[in-house]
Amino acid sequence: MTQHFIDEARIFVRSGDGGNGMISFRREKYVPRGGPNGGDGGHGGAIVLVANPKINTLRAFSRQVHFRAENGKRGGPNNQTGATAPDLAIEVPVGTIVRDDEQRLIADLTRPEQRVVVANGGRGGKGNTRFKSSTNQAPHIAEKGEPGEEKWLNLELKLMADVGIVGVPNAGKSTLLSVISNAKPRIADYPFTTLVPNLGMVRLDYRDMVVADIPGLVEGAHEGVGLGHDFLKHVQRTRVLVHLLDGAGENPIADFHQINSELALFDERLLQRPTVVVVNKMDLPTAQAAWPDLKAALTEMGHEPWQVSAVTQQGTGELVRHLLGLLEEVADSPEPEAVDEEEMPVYDVEMDDLAFTVDKIKPGVYQVQGKRIERAAAMTYWDYDDALMRFQRILQALGISEALEKAGVEVGDTVFIGDIELEWGE
Repeated sequence: MTQHFIDEARIFVRSGDGGNGMISFRREKYVPRGGPNGGDGGHGGAIVLVANPKINTLRAFSRQVHFRAENGKRGGPNNQTGATAPDLAIEVPVGTIVRDDEQRLIADLTRPEQRVVVANGGRGGKGNTRFKSSTNQAPHIAEKGEPGEEKWLNLELKLMADVGIVGVPNAGKSTLLSVISNAKPRIADYPFTTLVPNLGMVRLDYRDMVVADIPGLVEGAHEGVGLGHDFLKHVQRTRVLVHLLDGAGENPIADFHQINSELALFDERLLQRPTVVVVNKMDLPTAQAAWPDLKAALTEMGHEPWQVSAVTQQGTGELVRHLLGLLEEVADSPEPEAVDEEEMPVYDVEMDDLAFTVDKIKPGVYQVQGKRIERAAAMTYWDYDDALMRFQRILQALGISEALEKAGVEVGDTVFIGDIELEWGE
């Protein structure tokens, strides 16, 4: 049975009320007019979120939604302060983002055992001893405890993977992850098998790293997951990317450019991550025949490609050692983004950058404008049918196809996206 990755949750929290202060007076045999001795109430328990590295999903919050801390105890006689209630600790995965109902950021839990108070416990009320004065020697007054805080919280988990594997559907991402780690992803010989990220722990020579097999943008859009944001939040914090190519594919170079265009479509910063290009399925004769030309083309683009076969595990051990070494280099890098996950803050894609306009220039001619779709068009490898189809699915996922159809576009019309001229087809 496939275990689904739960990356969002909504919970209700309420901290404890403070205990009431007490009204009390000394009542001793030889002290007929004893003064006030009512103690303060104890503080209510706070709600605290704690990052636990042993948890990797928000699944538990599908079963329990409401959390309430204990109230503080009331004050006692003889100036006894009521007991303070313990804080209620709620464990969440490392990488959890906490927002309030207005979507304001409350916390970004990036370190193991990191703690954040999301609801303060109510203060204990003052006992009548506190109200004694020169003009009121026997105050019959005390405070009730302060009410606790209550709120709804929105939790979102961003994977804290060291390495993210990206690539076109069926490049072999899930298979590679399964042979180098302890992950057991769903694997099948058809596109769009992976619609949620799979995590795996890789251990070698007392070193370890977390690797994520990340669904592609278009893959997620195919199933209505939503283009970009679900993908992006799982790839933002990876320190290194593995770009996996299908060596037996029709045109791996076109696939390479198209995945890069998808990354750039939503955040060009992702293209700045250290990237290892890996050619998979090298056990197949077609991949072996294509390797010399493929290696030459990738080398010319500044990449030193690796060749592996995830099925036969050819070259996978060497790849793991290389990635572990690269992660150590990244950790020693002076660049702030690569030094510490804590220093890799959450950033959101600007929605304005995803916006677009569709204008009818004249009969049969349309202009699409938008910062990111124009960038994706400029990076698309237009000489290959697979790239054309993939770009068409991006248009559909972003809603551009629908907007063009509403504007009246027909088969054979001309559509300009930036400087790219396209003929509209079925």
